[in-house]
Amino acid sequence: MPFLRWLKIGADSVAVLFLAAMFCSFMLQIIFRYLFNHPLSWTLEACLITWLWTVFWGCGLLLRDQDHVRFDILYLAAPHKLRRLMAGLAAVIFLVAYAVSLPATADYIEFMKIESSSSLKIRLDYIFGIYLLFVLGVLGRYFWRLVQIIRDQDFETGISHSAEHYSE
Repeated sequence: MPFLRWLKIGADSVAVLFLAAMFCSFMLQIIFRYLFNHPLSWTLEACLITWLWTVFWGCGLLLRDQDHVRFDILYLAAPHKLRRLMAGLAAVIFLVAYAVSLPATADYIEFMKIESSSSLKIRLDYIFGIYLLFVLGVLGRYFWRLVQIIRDQDFETGISHSAEHYSE
């Protein structure tokens, strides 16, 4: 498990670098616009690109299930067997949806190599390529969740309240 811990630390560090780059770009824009009256065109683009990468990197690789927003009132009110069925069905739906979309998504991202960003001149396939990593992360997460559900292991990690808690 130490290898997985180092992987997590590395992925967290990359997210921190994205946020730091976005913050520095944002601060440069403020300084140049308001102190020197000379706005920089590339800083807005840098902020947008680093924000895009931060969101997809974080959601695809870093956030745990309990970190995502959930609408689970009915799920929590259901008995364990029904929750297991609901979770399994949701995992299968996500797996199928993302797997079906993967070839067309990859094809479109590959097509975008003909375009570049306006200020930084970065090819758009490089910019939007993070979405493929996000999809692969989601597929891996839901595949592992489905395995846990089938084995009836602890697939509800992060559920802090049981249905009994709501009825008290």
